[in-house]
Amino acid sequence: MSADVAASLSVLALVVVVSDVTRRLLIGARADTGLAAYLGELVSTFQLCCCTHELKLLSDAGGIEPQLALTLTYLAAVVHGLTFRGAIGNPSGVLVHAYHARFPAGCALRRIACQFGAAAAARGAVRLVWGIGLSELHVRHRLLGFHCSSPVRAPLTKAAGVELVCAFAVQTVITCTQRLEEKFRVHAVAAAITTMVYAGGSVTGAVLNPAVAFSTQFLCTGPSFLENCFIYWLSPVLGMLSSVLLSDKVSAVLWTTSSSPRLPLSSKKAA
Repeated sequence: MSADVAASLSVLALVVVVSDVTRRLLIGARADTGLAAYLGELVSTFQLCCCTHELKLLSDAGGIEPQLALTLTYLAAVVHGLTFRGAIGNPSGVLVHAYHARFPAGCALRRIACQFGAAAAARGAVRLVWGIGLSELHVRHRLLGFHCSSPVRAPLTKAAGVELVCAFAVQTVITCTQRLEEKFRVHAVAAAITTMVYAGGSVTGAVLNPAVAFSTQFLCTGPSFLENCFIYWLSPVLGMLSSVLLSDKVSAVLWTTSSSPRLPLSSKKAA
């Protein structure tokens, strides 16, 4: 294992541990108030964005093998799923919950605001960490002014389509695994995310999360702000909501079919 990889893994571990301790303390202290959910979104989205920044840097400039990058993506997704403690960390996911009336509109908007606030904070925090120079990779990145290039390698409509399809696929897995125990479900969702990163990563990075995209992609050279909004905000939301609408439609049809009255065999013969 190279020194750059070891340093990045140390940063990832530190972010997860500090975030988990902070989350437990804050939620425990505010458990009897309405702030616990919002604090959970703040800390969890911060954790997610910081880890994504580090993984993106390691993958883009660290020269690691694609297999290792995908493995780290899978492991990170599992860790996030096991430590979020009910937080969503994705504005698209909040909108899905709001669509199902699990959140009032005001609560959903406040959660999304917390997520984007945490995304902005994570962008500044990782630059402070990189500025310390824990590895040669961090030092090089600091000397380049923390410059990054957009992973978009396709025309606008194709890039948006990739994000939409990837978000659709991941949301479908999330919906289909709702009845699994959480310790098994996180692996299924992590596998879906990793598969989408493998399939669409070379086109858009397969970010699938508007808050994470805001933190990791919007300051990179490449598409304009509006183009990024179209690719990384609108497309994942449409993909997830399309999956939910289709799932609800299929469930309604199956429920209607299974609950429709059936005539006895003798009645059918008489008819």
